Amino acid sequence: MKKIICFLSTCLFLSSTSLIARDYISIVGSSTVYPFATLVAEKLASEGMKAPVIESTGSGGGHKLFCAGIGVEHPDITNSSRAQKDKEFQLCKENGVTDIIEVRVGNDGIAFAYSADYDYGDINLTKEQIWQAMAKDNKNAPKTWSDIDASLPNVEISIMAPPPTSGTRDAFDSLVMKKGCVKEMLVADGDCKKYREDGHVIEGGEKDELYVEHISKEKGAFGIFGYSFLSNNTDKVKASKIDGVEISMEGIQDYSYPIARPLFFYIKKAHIGVIPGIMEYVNEFVSEEATEDYLLEAGLVELSPSDRETVLDAVNNQKNYK
Repeated sequence: MKKIICFLSTCLFLSSTSLIARDYISIVGSSTVYPFATLVAEKLASEGMKAPVIESTGSGGGHKLFCAGIGVEHPDITNSSRAQKDKEFQLCKENGVTDIIEVRVGNDGIAFAYSADYDYGDINLTKEQIWQAMAKDNKNAPKTWSDIDASLPNVEISIMAPPPTSGTRDAFDSLVMKKGCVKEMLVADGDCKKYREDGHVIEGGEKDELYVEHISKEKGAFGIFGYSFLSNNTDKVKASKIDGVEISMEGIQDYSYPIARPLFFYIKKAHIGVIPGIMEYVNEFVSEEATEDYLLEAGLVELSPSDRETVLDAVNNQKNYK
């Protein structure tokens, strides 16, 4: 026997076997939001709820999967370390995913980190210096940090950067590569956001743990990842100041830290009430207890009171964000 559930123009066909196969929440998306989502899932599972299945696909990969359609074969929620792009929302609409709740769950800062074992003093990098080190179309092509500025360490430039599917990379490109681009150093018709391909910048994957492992083993290497992974690995890594500002929870919350950004997850409204536990999961994620207790401890920087009010209104009233 088949059960047919219709949402406006879209019907969700669920057989009895598929209902059994999807008695859990399916979540994809950002590696930065992943550890927080996992903690919420573990908390609910400890209270008897079927544990959500969470995949770290990167923000871009998550939106692609989320927007592919409605039905048990598609995710219910996607995590994102940046806002959904217009082209992703358009993909959702084309595939019948028209009702979406956006939840801004907290704030994060992007760390430009290196091994705690190597003491180069108090490293302070500007956005322009980071751009010079990473840009493919920088005509100067520095090999060491001291080639950029004599006050910087005389070590070879080696930076592990997020892949194109990563929301962290999108945010970093917007906040650092674009803003730090030194136009007079750019080759003719150059692109400020392209990374060099000569071995000085290597592309990592979607697992931030690998970045921590890499820079803790390679002298002089830097890695780009979220604040939570920095705060949970202070015995292994530390972060450069950016434009004279040290990364901190306070600096991320008030955005005085130059590479601060919001974190999100997106909910497919058509799956609420069909896939069990979605709103229970969401309500736990945005609850004061979770925010100020175990998520804060894990490195999630809480929202301002006014931003939190806006989020709770969107969740409680299941408001479409567009």
